[in-house]
Amino acid sequence: MLPELHLNDTVRLRKAHPCGSTDWRIIRLGADIGLECLVCGRHVLLPRRDLAKRMKTHIPAAPAEDKSE
Repeated sequence: MLPELHLNDTVRLRKAHPCGSTDWRIIRLGADIGLECLVCGRHVLLPRRDLAKRMKTHIPAAPAEDKSE
């Protein structure tokens, strides 16, 4: 089962991208998940099931601080 994902979260995949990175940032949510490589900037779309199989670790994005003072 896929954990709850949010925009700008980072996921670490099991296999490395040809550039050598395993870390990707989530840029699109829906039936397909849009990912951007953190090293080379390549964009890919993966179906949710494929991402669930390929994902090793989920790293949530830092919460945005409210600066309404």
